[in-house]
Amino acid sequence: YYAQRPPAPATLSGFTTPPGVPVRAMAEWEELEALAISWNATSDARRNILTEIVRAAREECRVIICCNTQTSLDGAKAYLTDNDVDISSNVEFLLAPSNSIWIRDYGPNAVYANDVDSLYLVDWIYNRQRPSDDAIPVRLGDQLDIPVYSTTAAPFDLVNTGGNFMSDGLSTGFSSKLVFRNNDQTQNGECGNYDDIYGTTNHSESSIDGVMEQFLGIKRYIKFDELAYDCIHHIDMHIKLLDEETILLGKYPDNIADGPQIEANLAYLMDNHLSAFGTPYKVMRIEMPPDFDNTYPDKDGSYRTYVNAVFVNKTVLLPVYEEKYDTTALRAWREALPGYNVVGINSNELITFGGAIHCITKEIGVSDPLRIVHQPLRDVVQTDSEPQNYSVHALLQHRKGIDGGRVWYTTDTTAAWQFVDMAPFSPGDTANIWVGHIPRQNGGQHVYYYIEAKADGGQKTRVRPMPAPKGWWKFY
Repeated sequence: YYAQRPPAPATLSGFTTPPGVPVRAMAEWEELEALAISWNATSDARRNILTEIVRAAREECRVIICCNTQTSLDGAKAYLTDNDVDISSNVEFLLAPSNSIWIRDYGPNAVYANDVDSLYLVDWIYNRQRPSDDAIPVRLGDQLDIPVYSTTAAPFDLVNTGGNFMSDGLSTGFSSKLVFRNNDQTQNGECGNYDDIYGTTNHSESSIDGVMEQFLGIKRYIKFDELAYDCIHHIDMHIKLLDEETILLGKYPDNIADGPQIEANLAYLMDNHLSAFGTPYKVMRIEMPPDFDNTYPDKDGSYRTYVNAVFVNKTVLLPVYEEKYDTTALRAWREALPGYNVVGINSNELITFGGAIHCITKEIGVSDPLRIVHQPLRDVVQTDSEPQNYSVHALLQHRKGIDGGRVWYTTDTTAAWQFVDMAPFSPGDTANIWVGHIPRQNGGQHVYYYIEAKADGGQKTRVRPMPAPKGWWKFY
């Protein structure tokens, strides 16, 4: 197949011009309708990984399994059933041929018109010569009855790959500078054996930024220098957004592998960019462990990472490798995201090919989102001179408007929670900012809280953090 070097795919069905309204790229931690995978598994090790993804994800949303042939589809059903995965609900199979398992890279990107209105899917030209992969977004759009907008026709003919893109849900996008090479006819190729990449266009940075804004609503596109030992140059191997202002960043020992470049990229981010809230990004670190031979990528070791994880509503699916490293990583994720169900999935077979759990999954957002955006409160220094409440501001949005909101709070998560109602911060304002005031508490206490919003006549209720009240924010 690769020796034949097939041409870039022809224009796929769907829209090849940008949506006619402003759009917003969904953040990965938002509510999902479905998670898509490709049952393009050439070994039992890969089938086992996919099986565990389905087992955990079906508890949270629909799981759509793309299969090459009817034989493959029947085999997937049998394999899942034989491994005690219930496929009677929340699991569906789509006969849709693909070339590879890496659906993160070629799958569609969910965007919303006017922040929370109609759901669209955006498909760009996949940066690999795998035409069946490149057709999957349209097949998923047809399956879910969601319009697909494709960057396949000039002047919007953008080449990109999903593992090299992240969105904060607030119009900021992140990639490595691989996006430049994707769109430069003179620089087709990567390191090692990854030589089936191609560029079909010749876009300048401003042109790339323009296409990303028109199709995905990305108004600020932050691009990092590539890492020398990550041959695919996808940022999802070492960076993960946990929320709008918190970055989980992989860390190597001093002067090992891509450690110096990761630190340089972090310095670039902190020196030049603030979060969407106008404050410095909060950065958490997690170790990038060596492989079984205690070898790192600069000595041909596997690119083990605990960053390459995927949110599936209240669950996080995390790659794991060896217990002596996994225990620390699992604890770090659980401490960072209280209340979430963090599920480790053995990914040793996948990581030798330069990918893990995030790389083989793709999120599809809900068609009717109730959006809650909040910057968690910092610790408070209070005086005794006068009463002081703690004001909780949040962006609350739904296509039919917000019926009401509450801030639930407690100083003891094992005791009862109390609430205060939220109200529009500025009556008549269209900014959709709501505020509630937690009463003053005694000094020396942690205050735990979460936000609840209702819409559509009370038919739609959501909380954030999503696992609340098991999950919460806190301040001191």
